[in-house]
Amino acid sequence: MYYFAYGSNMSSRRLRQRLGAARAVAVARLPRHRLCWHKQGRDGSGKCDAAPTGDPGHAVLGVLYDVAAVQRALLDRVEGVGAGYEAIEVGLLLDTGSTVAAFTYRATLIDADTLPFHWYKTHVLRGAREHGLPEEYIARLEAVPSRDDPDRERQRRELLIYQPGALG
Repeated sequence: MYYFAYGSNMSSRRLRQRLGAARAVAVARLPRHRLCWHKQGRDGSGKCDAAPTGDPGHAVLGVLYDVAAVQRALLDRVEGVGAGYEAIEVGLLLDTGSTVAAFTYRATLIDADTLPFHWYKTHVLRGAREHGLPEEYIARLEAVPSRDDPDRERQRRELLIYQPGALG
């Protein structure tokens, strides 16, 4: 089944850490949506959300992954379905001009004043660069303000996956 990742799960290392395996298929575009960082995370920080706008000039870029159906329940749990996100079906545009259906997550617990932790923003940026998202899109991601995580051990654990030899 197809999963559209537009936040921290764009990073293949992050998604593999969570699911064990996932195959990136393509970069995809979710039209008429805007990337926001206002989803209130369980840790008190901001997480990404693909917020619908209806504006044809808006689009969220991300990565289309092929995941096994048995992994869906695990991903729902990790993402917090019923506790901050809901799973939704979306129609995506690929660079080839074709469309594809996928599932993704939309925030249900929103706080417009919250900021992401630096480590979370690192996951998003790593994934965007890994999959070759356009430089202007990456520049917008880089411009998002973020903050230190007061839990230094959590920050260390989150970024360990990018150390040489981590996760293969």
